Amino acid sequence: MNRVARARAAARLATREAAVAHRVAALLLEYPTEDLLALVPTLRAAVAELPPHLAEPLARTLQHVAGTPLPELAAQYVETFDLRRRCSPYLTYYAYGDTRRRGVALVEMKQAYRAVGLELADEELPDHLAVVLECASGPDDGAREAGLRLLLAHRAGLELLRLALLDAGSPWAGAVVAVCATLPPLEGDDRDAVARLAAEGPPGEEVGLDPSLALAATAPYALDPSTTGADR
Repeated sequence: MNRVARARAAARLATREAAVAHRVAALLLEYPTEDLLALVPTLRAAVAELPPHLAEPLARTLQHVAGTPLPELAAQYVETFDLRRRCSPYLTYYAYGDTRRRGVALVEMKQAYRAVGLELADEELPDHLAVVLECASGPDDGAREAGLRLLLAHRAGLELLRLALLDAGSPWAGAVVAVCATLPPLEGDDRDAVARLAAEGPPGEEVGLDPSLALAATAPYALDPSTTGADR
């Protein structure tokens, strides 16, 4: 998908439903706190207004968050996202690993946020999926379209995260499944990029998925029948 096509897709996808799904997913994919638990009733109400292909996977993650004691939930989050490189929430990692090119990509993402009036806290990395989703669910069309462009630009990494979370049986898989369901079906170069990254892992790393999952990456919803493209 070229730059013009990505921009058009981003504008087309900047809908209220996508923005709500992105905002809920952003909150669920942050490190869990008491503040998040306090928001559970509000998030449930928001999810209830979404179509099933978005509501159902988000509700699965939300149910786990609401039903797990906070210390246990926090430990699960760390074990999933901080200790498993295959489940990294940092989208540029999948394409660039820990190389200089990743540093350039991070700077470009910060510039994209700044262009629509969003400034990150010093401790925030711009490629964390929750940060990208916060932009994609922003208060105006410019922020939402900027966030969607970033999701599309890092689609391969996002899909790999989805596959890895599903493979691990992670309760956070539902949030990422819902995000992927707001995006266009994978085609052409995007499908090839996902399959290649699934087989090889990030540059300089050996953290690629099992070969069977590399194949599944070319049919991105095969591992979760509830998220088939027919519902989108």
